[in-house]
Amino acid sequence: MTDRLSLSIWLERNALSQRLRHFETLLRLFPFSQREQGQSTISIEAVSAQEPPLLERPVNGPMDVDEAMRIFADYSGDDVSYKLESWWDLWQFNGDWALTPAPVALSCFGPEFDNGADIGVTDQEDLRIDFGVDAHFLPAEDIAGGKKLLASNIRSLLRLVHELDSTLPLRKRKLETESGENFADRLQQALAQSEPQ
Repeated sequence: MTDRLSLSIWLERNALSQRLRHFETLLRLFPFSQREQGQSTISIEAVSAQEPPLLERPVNGPMDVDEAMRIFADYSGDDVSYKLESWWDLWQFNGDWALTPAPVALSCFGPEFDNGADIGVTDQEDLRIDFGVDAHFLPAEDIAGGKKLLASNIRSLLRLVHELDSTLPLRKRKLETESGENFADRLQQALAQSEPQ
């Protein structure tokens, strides 16, 4: 069963006034795909994820962080969220293994923006990366070469998480699936099951 994987980041309280600057740091660290890809989308929402976007603009890739930041800078407020849907390269199987662009969404939430989580607005994360389906990172024993190539995807994911840990003023972070399952535990279990007995 596939599940969606995300990284939630809570910034130190004294860093919230600079959340857009920290979001820019995240975007500059993120390894956006430089391969041929579909369009990216820049979105800005206010008040709630249930409201129509204030702005939704398609952008041809590869992603230009400077362009995104110029657009984001035109909107401010504690009830505003910024979102960039784009691409990063992962090993994927479609008849054969290939390193191809996979969709990713990077978001920054104002402290008064309701992102639709089942928790109070003040307890929501400040930054989030939605990596897509967790199957891109779980061992694929039934497909030749899958374990080695998906291990490369896992290394890319973990490298990014560690870079963010050392660069952003994090209060806490959580890598989990949409079902709320701790992804590290699930990955460890999948790896243990794939080991020869």
